Amino acid sequence: MITQPNYMKIPDLRIALFTGAYNHIADGVSLTLNRLVAYLEGRGAKVQVYAPTVAVPAFQHSGTLIAVPSVSAPGRPDYRISLGLSTKARRSLTDFKPNLFHIATPDFLGLAALRMAVRTNTTAVSSYHTHFASYLDYYRLGRLEGATWRYLRWFYGNCRHVYVPTRSMLDVMRANGIEGDLRLWPRGVESDLFNPGRRSSAWRKERQIGDSDVVVTFVSRLVTEKGLGVLKDVITGLRDRGVAHRAVIVGDGPERADLAAALPAAIFEGHLTGEELATAYASSDVFLFPSETETFGNVTLEALSSGLPAVVANATGSNALVEDGVTGFLAPPRDSTVFLDRVERLVSDPALRSRMSSAARQSAERYEWSEVLGQLAGYYEELEPA
Repeated sequence: MITQPNYMKIPDLRIALFTGAYNHIADGVSLTLNRLVAYLEGRGAKVQVYAPTVAVPAFQHSGTLIAVPSVSAPGRPDYRISLGLSTKARRSLTDFKPNLFHIATPDFLGLAALRMAVRTNTTAVSSYHTHFASYLDYYRLGRLEGATWRYLRWFYGNCRHVYVPTRSMLDVMRANGIEGDLRLWPRGVESDLFNPGRRSSAWRKERQIGDSDVVVTFVSRLVTEKGLGVLKDVITGLRDRGVAHRAVIVGDGPERADLAAALPAAIFEGHLTGEELATAYASSDVFLFPSETETFGNVTLEALSSGLPAVVANATGSNALVEDGVTGFLAPPRDSTVFLDRVERLVSDPALRSRMSSAARQSAERYEWSEVLGQLAGYYEELEPA
C-alpha cells in the first residue's frame, strides 16, 4: 500500500507571518500582507503576525500582531528596522505552535525566523516584496550588491517555496543564482474601487484644473529610489517645451519638501487611500512612474485599472504590467529624455490617450484579488509538513 503525502490544508494551518512592514506604514507590502491575513483567516487558517509597530499605527491592521523590537531607519524615520525576535515573541511562537512560517522580509527578523524554522523542523516559505539590490545605488552602497545577493541565495535556498510577483523579477533572481522552487504570485487590484467611472469634474475644479487640462500624476512614497530625479526632469521639461499640462503628486515622505521646491506649480495631495486615492487616479489623464526598484508596482496596476495610460521604467515589476505602445510606454531607467518624450506624446495626443486608456483598464481586469490570494492558498496546500 502506497502512503499518500500528508499535504497541508488551509483550515489546518497555523501560520506565523514575519514581515518588516505591517501596520506602521501604509505601503504596498503592508497592505498586501494585511489583505492576505484577512483572506487566510476567512478560510479558517490561524495566523499570527510578527512585525515592528509604532505607538500610532498608519491604519487598523488585520489579525493578531505580535510586536517585535525595532528602531527607526537612519534618515528614514517612517521605516523601521526590526532587531529580531524578543523573548516575548519567541514565547508567543512556542505557545502558538505554528506549522508554517511565511517570511516576507529577509531582514534580522526574517533571519531569526528562518533559523527557528530550521531548528524546530517547521516548513518555511517566503515571498519577495522588495528588490533590495536595486536600492543600493541610490544610497551609494553599490559595493554591497555582491554580498546582498550571496545572502539572498543562502536565505531563499532554505525556503520550500519563494513567491515572486512577476516573471521579470523571477528572471533577475535566477540570473543571480537563486535556485529552488520559485513561484509566481502577482498582486491584485480592487477593480471596483480603482475604476475610470470615479473621474470627477468636481475634484478637478476644486484644484483649478480645467476640463481640457491634461493631468500627469505620480503616486508613490516620496523617497529617492522611486525615481524622483526623473520625475522632476519630466515635469520641468514639459514646462520648458511649452507643453500645457498639470502635475499632481500623490504621496508623502522625506523628499516632499525638496520636490515641492523643484516643482512649485505641481499640486501636492499628500498620502491618500480608498475612494480619495481612486478619485485622484481616475481624475487624471497620464500616469508617470519612473521607479526602477519595484518587484511588482501596485500603484501602476491601480493606475491602469483607473484607465490611465502609464509611462514607466523598463525594469522589473513595471515592465510586467505595462505593454509598450498598448497600455502605455516603457522607458529606459533613469533616461529623463525618453521619459519626457513619451509623456509629451501622450499629453499632446488625445486619441492615443483614449485608446491606451481602454486597453489599460482591460489589462488590469486580470488581477482580481480573489484569484491572486486563492493562488497563494493553493501553493500552501501543495506543501507537505517538514
